[in-house]
Amino acid sequence: MTEMLHRDAVNVLTNWSNADDTQLDLRRAYLEFLSDHPDGVVRECRVGHITASALVMDESATSVLLTLHPKVGRWLQLGGHLELSDASVRAAALREAVEESGLPESVMSISASPLCLDRHPVPCGPGPMSEHLDVQFLVTVPRVLPPVRSDESDDLRWFLLDELPGGLDESVLRLIRAAQLTAGQTTGEEL
Repeated sequence: MTEMLHRDAVNVLTNWSNADDTQLDLRRAYLEFLSDHPDGVVRECRVGHITASALVMDESATSVLLTLHPKVGRWLQLGGHLELSDASVRAAALREAVEESGLPESVMSISASPLCLDRHPVPCGPGPMSEHLDVQFLVTVPRVLPPVRSDESDDLRWFLLDELPGGLDESVLRLIRAAQLTAGQTTGEEL
């Protein structure tokens, strides 16, 4: 199963393009990482591993669902580690969105390809720092629906795009801007 996820991750990244040179540099770095690490899709790869996340947004592109991450203490998109039962990186992002939002998969629509990539150091288990090579997708739901907070979150709530919590990480803001562009929405103000 690791080989299948690895093959899928390479395929997704090879076929993904982005207008941002920084994102394209990350794509190249991810592909080099995967070339050097056949186990780079599972958390047991201690130097780092591919993760999958999803920004959940309502179809009107006016609100996003964010989780207050217990380890980081910041508002983030939903996401996490790939599991061997995941059919693909995209499927992992959708699974994480369902698990962490409590919303049914039947109301979710996930983007065909990633919106962004984000590479960041994390204390992921025992030993030295690891890295998450996050592949970020957009999940839309028809309207703002009541979420159900999981044990993996200190808080979970919808935010209007013009009322986002302070101190959001630049990677989350980048993901929200990319989602707005994908949804064909711009607020006139840069986040």
